[in-house]
Amino acid sequence: MSEQAGEEASELTVRSGTVSDAATVLGLFDDAVRWLTVKGQTGQWGTTPFSESPKRVLQVERWCGSGGLHIAERSGEAVGALVLLPEAPDYVPVSDEPELYVIGLVSGRQAAARGAGRALLETAHQKAVAAGVSRLRVDCWAGGDGALVDFYVSAGFTRLHGFEVGDWPGQVLERRLRRHP
Repeated sequence: MSEQAGEEASELTVRSGTVSDAATVLGLFDDAVRWLTVKGQTGQWGTTPFSESPKRVLQVERWCGSGGLHIAERSGEAVGALVLLPEAPDYVPVSDEPELYVIGLVSGRQAAARGAGRALLETAHQKAVAAGVSRLRVDCWAGGDGALVDFYVSAGFTRLHGFEVGDWPGQVLERRLRRHP
């Protein structure tokens, strides 16, 4: 069996993260920015690595200290990260019902990262069900060919509404949850 096939066959696990994971999460975002830049898709996060932007570093450190960080790992290597918070960011309308909000999701570009995004979204779903909320929301970049929005739709989310932050087009999506009495 090839090393790549072995990596893909090893179990993907998700663990809670802490502020000590900040460098790892920044590395995942840096890799994603490099990959998108090579593909000519700079509209989502630009071309500057997160680790070189003091604003982004602070943002990631806050996320990592929020208690809502989850890290996907395969063979002991971090291959994805998700931040789940009880409220939406300021640029999204406040929810009129209980929810959890996926504030950040990134996965690695290596073969070992395959399935990390979906596994992290499933973790978010499980956390939301356990919290007894009625929905899970997320927003994402809606530019380019719309592939990121399509990814969330394929993961069980439905489109709610679009928005813009400056010239950055976004899409809010939700996944309705059954509430258990």
